[in-house]
Amino acid sequence: MTRKPPAEDPGDARLLVGPPKEYAAGIPAVTSSLRHAGEQMGVRRSLLTLLRVNQKEGFDCPGCAWPEPDHRHKAEFCENGAKAVAEEATVRRVTPEFFAENTLEDLLPRSDYWLGQQGRLTHPMYRPAGADRYEPISWDDAFALIARELAALDHPDQAAFYTSGRASNEAAFLYQLFVRGFGTNNLPDCSNMCHESSGSALVETIGIGKGSVSLEDLHEADLILVVGQNPGTNHPRMLSALEKAKQQGARVIAVNPLPEAGLLRFKNPQKPSGVIGGGTKLADQFLQIRLGGDQALFQAFNRMLLEAEDEAPGILDTSFIERYTHGFEEFAEHARKASWDEILEATGLPEEEIWEAFGQVLAAEKIVVCWAMGLTQHKHSVPTIRDVVNFLLLRGNIGRPGAGLCPVRGHSNVQGDRTMGIYEKPDDAFLDRLGAEFVFTPPRRHGHDAVNSIRAMRDGDVKVFVALGGNFVAAAPDTDLTEQALRRCRLTVQISTKLNRSHVIAGEQALILPCLGRTEADLRPSGPQLVTVEDSMGMVHLSRGRLAPASEHLLSEVAIICRMARAALGDAGPQAPWEDFEGHYDRIRDRIERVIPGFEDFNARVRRPGGFALPHPPRDERRFTTATGLANFTVNLLESPKVPPGRLLLQTLRSHDQYNTTIYGLDDRYRGIHQGRRVLFLHPDDLTERGLADGDTVDIVSEYGDGVERRAPAFRTVSYPTPRGCCAAYFPETNVLVPLDSTAAISNTPTSKSIVVRLERVSGDV
Repeated sequence: MTRKPPAEDPGDARLLVGPPKEYAAGIPAVTSSLRHAGEQMGVRRSLLTLLRVNQKEGFDCPGCAWPEPDHRHKAEFCENGAKAVAEEATVRRVTPEFFAENTLEDLLPRSDYWLGQQGRLTHPMYRPAGADRYEPISWDDAFALIARELAALDHPDQAAFYTSGRASNEAAFLYQLFVRGFGTNNLPDCSNMCHESSGSALVETIGIGKGSVSLEDLHEADLILVVGQNPGTNHPRMLSALEKAKQQGARVIAVNPLPEAGLLRFKNPQKPSGVIGGGTKLADQFLQIRLGGDQALFQAFNRMLLEAEDEAPGILDTSFIERYTHGFEEFAEHARKASWDEILEATGLPEEEIWEAFGQVLAAEKIVVCWAMGLTQHKHSVPTIRDVVNFLLLRGNIGRPGAGLCPVRGHSNVQGDRTMGIYEKPDDAFLDRLGAEFVFTPPRRHGHDAVNSIRAMRDGDVKVFVALGGNFVAAAPDTDLTEQALRRCRLTVQISTKLNRSHVIAGEQALILPCLGRTEADLRPSGPQLVTVEDSMGMVHLSRGRLAPASEHLLSEVAIICRMARAALGDAGPQAPWEDFEGHYDRIRDRIERVIPGFEDFNARVRRPGGFALPHPPRDERRFTTATGLANFTVNLLESPKVPPGRLLLQTLRSHDQYNTTIYGLDDRYRGIHQGRRVLFLHPDDLTERGLADGDTVDIVSEYGDGVERRAPAFRTVSYPTPRGCCAAYFPETNVLVPLDSTAAISNTPTSKSIVVRLERVSGDV
């Protein structure tokens, strides 16, 4: 199917391309932050709000999940954090009058950026079956409608309940309780589309699906490998941690297909050297790896470590291996057979660069490996991350200070939501505790993840779709199919702060339920309510909004879930005091501590400045709760994407004016892109080989082999220093190219970083 480009904002017609930047942050980051905040909030509101971001008495940034240091700067936020706050705390409003003036057909061609810029939702809205637009609905009528549609299902598994990573711990815990009380484990979440591969690999190898490092470990490391990650755009506050590590003697190796500014140099705007000086060089070495070649690199390192141990015993931590691990002999036998020819082909790296990096590995005692979507969204992502674990196990770099595994999560509470039970495959121990606490029998059959939920909606097996936050349509793969699937639902429900694509792509009936944001005060008759979040390194802390709500008609996420549960479940299901929970969040936390290990004395401990760290057995005591009771070495066949002649391998990525599916603006200044988004980055030799030049317009066509044409039209080519045969473009515009059935083995995560494509001119095939 051919998708038309959206009715682009005026800037796209003026798209400008300049040279990429050689550093991240600095004065331009300050200027951009203040400009976005001023446009959305005004000067006074901006100052009052931004000075509370990530403070111990403030609110948690609604952007990324990077942890806060114990000693915090007065401006403890990054450029993209400022943009995220500005988007939520905007003074712009989407009222019932907006929906009266705009039909769904009117909104359909609008870009994601345009939709987001309209402002905060103010009223619950309903699109009746057959209607061409939304109309106001009372809260009571909205909850009654949800209850009727859920009751009309033949089976609870005909409903799916999605969760975005911005939901608080309290909302997530009640949401999964409601869903399981209704009778299903259909709890897809955004983790399914990002770090599910990390969780799958880590649970198998170390017994817990979370990273094993603290912020202090990063500061104390001798060597940090930043792999498949662009911290300058996706987790900018990480740059401060890398800067501190560098100042304390650490070395950094950046492994990535693109030479991102944030991997090269950081100008910290909170320091004089970052304002008037040259800043801090971050990467001591940059390995420009081919898409999907990371497993080969770590297999090379593992073979080299084993051979170095043969030549000079003492390189490996044999006492750690003997005491704490399982499967070393089988792993070592396989690792020694790694083929250099296959390694060099898969990585695209010169052999001498790999040896140079290995020299830094040998010189380092304490090593941290950080990674993000560049590792998790390939068919072989789980084996890749297993080989990262193998690499660290060889020298005892798990469970000691200054070393370990660091999967860098995206949304601010995506890890906390999973801790709270947002998971389609819950373990029996969790369900036993949940059932005992609330005196009901939770369902045991596994539910649908994100990809399988789309399949079930497509096939008519899921008829009601409820989303707690997020923008599912824009986040999901195979955009045309996902849209068709949602439109087949009898009812779609979106719990949201702002207008997005998922409101436009509606079921037969559709509800928009507007909720409070992280920045807003949550006032109940019992007093102000506080929520909690868990960061990427397992720290749990409070978040306190202070702004007046965007509308008197908003409810908190907790209130919406409690009222939905009361309407849908009545006296059935869990013995849960939903009305009491809605008015007193401390009572939710009392129940969380009785169900989820690590939350003992929750209410008291979370009120301590900075919160508390959840237990992590591998990190805290080198205890591994795996099937073997030990950390598991694994044997993994080497895999890498295979690209037919004349085709390219595409990765989807974010621009700098973007966080996940939220588009803050039309610039990507680090890559030299201004006033537009429909660009395709590719190597100048790949342009020449196809008879193209920088600035030509092409359609990108996905080739998967299932007979379906997936086409993203009208992209401007940009000559860029990518690896030969690899190209890149922004999502969600190119999610249309990601086949629903192209997923990572085991984790079922869409393979958004390795899509085989061809390019076509308007006049024909290139």
